[in-house]
Amino acid sequence: MRLSRFFIDAPLGLGEHELPEAQAHYIGRVLRMAAGDAVQLFDGSGQEYLGQLLEVGKKTVRVSLDQALPGQADSPLHIHLGQGLSRGERMDWAIQKATELGVNEITPIVSERCEVRLKDERADKRLAHWRQVAVSACEQCGRSTLPMIHPPVTLAEWLKSTKAELKLVLHPVAEPLTSHAKPARLAFLIGPEGGLSEAEVELAKAAGCHAARLGPRVLRTETAPVVALSVAQQLWGDF
Repeated sequence: MRLSRFFIDAPLGLGEHELPEAQAHYIGRVLRMAAGDAVQLFDGSGQEYLGQLLEVGKKTVRVSLDQALPGQADSPLHIHLGQGLSRGERMDWAIQKATELGVNEITPIVSERCEVRLKDERADKRLAHWRQVAVSACEQCGRSTLPMIHPPVTLAEWLKSTKAELKLVLHPVAEPLTSHAKPARLAFLIGPEGGLSEAEVELAKAAGCHAARLGPRVLRTETAPVVALSVAQQLWGDF
């Protein structure tokens, strides 16, 4: 039987814990787990904890953690993904798969051809949703640390703030990734559904980005990060 594994948004340690309300509701009311069931919990610190449920009530779940073990190690390659903001499921897919592939930071980018505009309360809700997508991906794939999901920014703001040895903007006419030396920190810039405009590509190159391509085919905005991160992890990371 597969061991149930959950992220807990609170510091963990050996001993007894009362779980936060959101996780307690999910474990008790959605999954209908019971006292005595085994669980594996992690809090994003890189540590994992094994234990069992002591009490499962309507609003309260208590757990006893009796074993600590090191979590899954992060890739030696630190990757910051600048992902063009796209519609609902496409953005969710990009964040989910990037998390599974070991990305460390994701920044949604508002660019010229974005079809999505987020403001105020709606932006806060989407950010909370994206962070939950990343949490669920970590629970599924075994990651012990969570990627940082930043609030959306403009392309110019992202280019100004991003710190990486190697910054790449995906573009059909460019050099392959294999033409670059191994970096410790990498930033990828991927356009939205309509792609980046030529002016935006030139702006990125002026800010220190190198144009890079992933092969002869044009990839969808949600497919590009999957391929880009896979290739980067194969070349310089932990694949």
